[in-house]
Amino acid sequence: MTKMIGDDTEAELRRLRIQKTMKDVQNERDYRNIPINKVGIKGLRYPVTVLDRNKGNQFTVASINMYVDLPHECKGTHMSRFVELLHLFRPKLSLKTFSDILTRMKSHLNAESAHIEVTFPFFIEKQAPVTGTPGLMDYTCRFIGSVNSNCKVDLISEVVVPISSVCPCSREISEVGAHNQRGKVYLSTRFKKFIWIEDMIELVEKNASCDVYSVLKRSDEKYVTERGFSNAKFVEDIARDIALELNADKNITWFAVAVENYESIHNHNAYAYITSGKEPDI
Repeated sequence: MTKMIGDDTEAELRRLRIQKTMKDVQNERDYRNIPINKVGIKGLRYPVTVLDRNKGNQFTVASINMYVDLPHECKGTHMSRFVELLHLFRPKLSLKTFSDILTRMKSHLNAESAHIEVTFPFFIEKQAPVTGTPGLMDYTCRFIGSVNSNCKVDLISEVVVPISSVCPCSREISEVGAHNQRGKVYLSTRFKKFIWIEDMIELVEKNASCDVYSVLKRSDEKYVTERGFSNAKFVEDIARDIALELNADKNITWFAVAVENYESIHNHNAYAYITSGKEPDI
């Protein structure tokens, strides 16, 4: 049977009538008199596009958290609206669009504040230091955004960068060799102007004993071993060297850097943390 145009109109009218008669529990009043700071969705996997310094764009998959505040008199928020709103911005989800997303969240859900966290793997093709053999390195990155009741937007960019380090003390006291290990640097920044993910990663890597590669031939392995040995650093050294560069960068308004080494001769990790000061009150 041929479908008539009027069938679609009638179906839509039926849907609206059903929706109107359905009880909306979350819109009911709550009498416990307790506001909720953050309510929303967490762990939503979603395809996103992030800016790539060399290729323009990079397609990846993110884990997304989205929250708003809920007044004491409201029973619940509209969870489906978070996903609907996110879909409107697909695939343009980046630091450059965060302000718009946050403002729309706040308005769309009748909230005083809104928050979004986007965590994703970011891939960089990296060549081995001697042979130039290419390989892909993945870095965990996170964008965090908030907007408050005064419409003030706060944005943070985070990267997690794998590194290697050699212990200066071990090198000094040992007749042969020194213990080394892999570690991770967690770098968070606030900034005035846009900052590339790649710039943050490169800043961290150059301040390690040596950076980490996905592919190494024998001559490359020799290089990174000797490079690390000649550039021995404690976690304290790495944290301070990164902080020194960030302090000198006028574009950075706030930062936090944490260095964690997975010690090769101890049953614990070594850790150092530096922040540039009190976090802004948003």
